[in-house]
Amino acid sequence: MATLADFADLTAELDEAQRAILDQCWPDAIRVLSPRGLDNWLKGAVALGHMGRGDHIVRTWIEVVPTLARDLGEDIIPDFAQTLLGFASRTSGAVIERVIATAPVASRRLSDPDLFRAYLQLLNQLLAQAPRGLRPMLEHLEDLLDVLTLGGLRRWANWGAQAHRTNFEELTRYFGLESAESQAVLQKERKGTLFVDIHRRIGMYLRALWGRDFLMRPTAGDFESREGARPFIADWFLHLPDAYDDWNGVAGLDLYRAAAAHAAAHVVATTAAIQGDGLNALQQACIGLIEDARVEMLAIARFPRLRDLWRQFHAPTDDGSMGAQFDRIALALLDPDWPTEDPLALWVRERIPGAELSDSSMSRDLGLELAHRLRDRPYSAYRDVQGAPYRDDNRYVWEFEEIDWDKGFAQAPEQVRKYVSLMEMVNEVEVETAGEDAQEIWVAENELFDDDGISFNEKEGKEPVAAPVFYDEFDYQIQMNRPAWATVLEKRPRLGDPSEIDAILAENRKLTQRMRHLLDAMQPQGVQRIRKLEDGDEIDINAALQAMVDIRMGQQPDPRVMMRSVRKVRDIAVMTLLDLSESTNDPVAGQDQTVLDLTRSATVLLAEAIHKVGDAFALHGFCSDGRHNVFYQRYKDFDQPWGEMPKARLAGMRGQLSTRMGAAIRHAGAHLNRVAANKKLMLVITDGAPADIDARDPQYLRQDARAAVQEVARMGVIPFCLTLDPRADQYVAQIFGQRNYLVLENVERLPERLPMLYAGLTR
Repeated sequence: MATLADFADLTAELDEAQRAILDQCWPDAIRVLSPRGLDNWLKGAVALGHMGRGDHIVRTWIEVVPTLARDLGEDIIPDFAQTLLGFASRTSGAVIERVIATAPVASRRLSDPDLFRAYLQLLNQLLAQAPRGLRPMLEHLEDLLDVLTLGGLRRWANWGAQAHRTNFEELTRYFGLESAESQAVLQKERKGTLFVDIHRRIGMYLRALWGRDFLMRPTAGDFESREGARPFIADWFLHLPDAYDDWNGVAGLDLYRAAAAHAAAHVVATTAAIQGDGLNALQQACIGLIEDARVEMLAIARFPRLRDLWRQFHAPTDDGSMGAQFDRIALALLDPDWPTEDPLALWVRERIPGAELSDSSMSRDLGLELAHRLRDRPYSAYRDVQGAPYRDDNRYVWEFEEIDWDKGFAQAPEQVRKYVSLMEMVNEVEVETAGEDAQEIWVAENELFDDDGISFNEKEGKEPVAAPVFYDEFDYQIQMNRPAWATVLEKRPRLGDPSEIDAILAENRKLTQRMRHLLDAMQPQGVQRIRKLEDGDEIDINAALQAMVDIRMGQQPDPRVMMRSVRKVRDIAVMTLLDLSESTNDPVAGQDQTVLDLTRSATVLLAEAIHKVGDAFALHGFCSDGRHNVFYQRYKDFDQPWGEMPKARLAGMRGQLSTRMGAAIRHAGAHLNRVAANKKLMLVITDGAPADIDARDPQYLRQDARAAVQEVARMGVIPFCLTLDPRADQYVAQIFGQRNYLVLENVERLPERLPMLYAGLTR
């Protein structure tokens, strides 16, 4: 058995009062925690102590965690500690202490670790939206969870946060259950029967029926609306909704019994899964309908009174929809005495007596025949569902072919690079049309040199494309990062004619000459004397003489009579990130040029200006086609000279696809972070708001871009946006901040303004 002496290195960091509490809680802790759990418990106490928000937090943590682990399991301890550490910079120690103290209330009422984690997410979201409401809500948490599910608590809290966002007094009264609005919303979200109150009774009910125990868990996956929440079976657990209202006069407890008995019947009667590959949505719905009837018939054969339990939840209608048709068929199969004139219901009822109910293949065969008869009627998988509220979603009965998502069925085969001998290379047929998607790339083991002394690899070889890079993406609705959500793929830029870039420089020669004086002033000036200092390296003779004159004249002398010699050296790295979405191909109003042409011209002039100063700079661009395809191109890296190759790449630049800005900013920040410089600048040039084909909410990618800007800023990078969208004031300040952007309404002035902007940012 573990003792406190085994964790002496951790307990040594606790003070005397905390160790006294630990001694009291230790006997209970070792009964519910493994050595690993004890280690996480004490490490969490030490981490919260280092947070510097008071020792009362640590004492409460030591007292509460054993109870929390007993209710939810010890795996919840690291997640709980990580959440509390995230609260440290956003709220007071008293609120954090209250979160810990009320955790047993939440764990007892939610009774599931996943629901408790969702509860912590709710606190995190509320802390971002209405931090003043968190403390009064925690004071009344037990009263709230006695009548609300987690989904109801979320809706109640979100209503108050949205309604009283700027009225702090009303916000406090709402979350303190003092206002009439709070009581009204609470009454609206109140549920009839909570799973946490009846799960023991349901467990004994199933044990009495089937003579075995069933694992059950509540689910609150439907946070926005309780309508349509259905049970399901997964990982050997019966997942039942965390609350049921009374249904058409039937008590919620009976609805729980019906749902649990039906799900248990599936588990008992399903001996082999039904193959679902190649079936359409209508066929799956019809097979599931027959399978529900099959398992219920087998259960009713053993326990006839189950028919009465399930029958009260079938209320067929005749509105002409496919869902109503399913309800009539379901009731006809459940109750052979129900009178009906529906031809399909009668046809299915006649097929059942001669069927083999013990085999699920009967459900597949009869379901396919039913789907064939219904094939000409309109059907929606989302709208046309069975009306019986106790039936689950049937995911348990299906089996589909497993897909290796690491490889992916839609991805190209992995490219192979082979190192072969010279003779194999010579004898192989060369495929001149092969591109970067070639399945095999052959490389000669030994260098082969041409007559001019340059190897063929240097002349024609290509370095392999970089591996995909995965980045988190911020979801503002849950106030958390989606891990490894976006994939950045680096692609080789297309090569164009470098003479086009030279033509741009020649056309703007007057602008370049006008900037020469400004650029010369930006050059490092060597050693400079900084005068008028009180503390310096040497005496400033002129200032000392003036001070003596002031003393002789009876005036107060200036004490700043010292000076210091400082060596002025520019140490700046600049990343220019170009938005190359499809919208850049639009023509500029009143001109023949496109936005992409002006962006290219401005980038060329900026590169020439930075090259003149001598700063390190890189030119990169991006576009996207969904979160898995954020294409990133490097036209010039920091260690590459400004010459023919970068110019050729810029000449081949083209606009396409969409703008997933957050992932591109994170990737550009990673490149910029590898450069050693005292000052790092990221200049983002875009013509519109972040958008992509898989993001319908316009705020989603804007908030993610804002989070990405904050991430690179924490790395020491100065982000700045030059936008060509005249309506950008609505969102660009939200992403980059009030001072870190410039809206260029006259797009045709971009080639002139961009180098000037750089000069001002790096002065």
